[in-house]
Amino acid sequence: MANRQSLKDLQERLAQRLSAAKTEAVTASWLAVEAGGQRFLLPLVQSGEIFPWSAVQEVPYTKPWYLGVASLRGGLHGVIDLARLVGGSAGDTPHTERITSESRLVSFHHALGINAVMLIDRLLGLRNPVNFSTLAQVPEGAPTYVSRCLLDMQGQTWLEIDLQELSKEPEFLAIAA
Repeated sequence: MANRQSLKDLQERLAQRLSAAKTEAVTASWLAVEAGGQRFLLPLVQSGEIFPWSAVQEVPYTKPWYLGVASLRGGLHGVIDLARLVGGSAGDTPHTERITSESRLVSFHHALGINAVMLIDRLLGLRNPVNFSTLAQVPEGAPTYVSRCLLDMQGQTWLEIDLQELSKEPEFLAIAA
């Protein structure tokens, strides 16, 4: 009889955990990443796959933030250095000096029609609105695809990148130097 009660308790706890996990996944709004010492939030609905760092074939006569192309899952993807694109503090540091075992390539969602990935220094997990205390002022001179600046509970600044807006940006679409 005691075994039956224990099994029932276990089933109830598992059901509660599954329910909580489903709710948590639904409320997550952003993929949190770091690139060039800056923290970025990428909307989950606009983000695609996450790949480990892969060898990149350089393309001459392109903008400094365009690193080249990489073969990922049998398809060619343009590789963008997110830190250089946004103009962060790592803009002067070559990407080769920032590549570590934590470096990743994050793709745009296929619905955006951009066959590109962004180099990030490391993943920081999923975030939802309750992780942030206030809205901060978007830095002066920030690109139009930096939609918001948020402060988390520890006072750290996060820039939200609107990947859909970025995918329409004429400067982004014209990679020639």
